[in-house]
Amino acid sequence: MALLKDEVQNEVKERFKKLSGSLRLVNFTQKLECHHCEDTRRLTEEIASLSPKISAKVYNFAIDKEKAQQYKIDKIPAIVVEAEKDYGIRFFGIPGGYEFNSLISSIIDVSRGAADLSPESKDKISKITKPLHIQVFVTLTCPYCPAAVQMAHKLALESEYITSDMIESAEFPHLTNKYQVMGVPKIVINEKFGFEGALPESAFLDEIMKASK
Repeated sequence: MALLKDEVQNEVKERFKKLSGSLRLVNFTQKLECHHCEDTRRLTEEIASLSPKISAKVYNFAIDKEKAQQYKIDKIPAIVVEAEKDYGIRFFGIPGGYEFNSLISSIIDVSRGAADLSPESKDKISKITKPLHIQVFVTLTCPYCPAAVQMAHKLALESEYITSDMIESAEFPHLTNKYQVMGVPKIVINEKFGFEGALPESAFLDEIMKASK
């Protein structure tokens, strides 16, 4: 039985008409001790089946250790959205609920190889010359979280120095404790710098620029 209902599949197929280039969804999983791994794998493969421009590759996190290291995957379930280039866009935890739209949006952006950011934002991002790791903590019932996830992923798409992770808080409680996630979305940059809330593009980027300095 499919995870995605027929009407959802039809809606996604319609959105995937915007796809430009080919891309790949890379899923890291394992069968034991991972509550949402099976559903995340099925979701990955179902989405890939909705467009000939999308392929899916599944790796076993415990066995395919070299691939996990290559993609810098340290927890599962995980999905990497990549084209010919790996832009550093990651989903940790099942991208269900409101975050399903974040995954679809990232797929479309990666296919285009471009983020719809303002010229002012792109100019600021071009000045970043040091690695920035953005972690966006979410819950699947948070209607404001997708905006933060999608913004972070757009920044990763725009800059070779930025990597961006969606992290589903309920699946990684040790991380929510580590980063003192009291509300979502919670954005953590380079382990130290953080803020809360789905900020507008200019304000979000201002926080990123502060962290880069």
